[in-house]
Amino acid sequence: MKVESIGKTLLISGIPELNAANAGQFRDQARAAILPEHSRVDLDLSITRFVDSSGLGALIALNKLMNTRQGHVRILNPMPAVQQILELTRMHRVFEIAKN
Repeated sequence: MKVESIGKTLLISGIPELNAANAGQFRDQARAAILPEHSRVDLDLSITRFVDSSGLGALIALNKLMNTRQGHVRILNPMPAVQQILELTRMHRVFEIAKN
């Protein structure tokens, strides 16, 4: 996982899978990287092949944290399988999804 601070945005990328095996670690690392000045977290899921319910839970927890700070989470370039999971679970209504 790669974390980069760009002004008021925290960019997280390099996540091959987000599942029960790594969701807790992802959530903890992301929370630790969020600084008071960050108003947005961008998750680049362009190489993420798979997200399970634990991974979705980690995304929701991150979104709740950002909402308490009047910020938000944006998902960038999800692979088709991940986009499908987001749509099936209606998470595409919760998260802003941006494709380049």
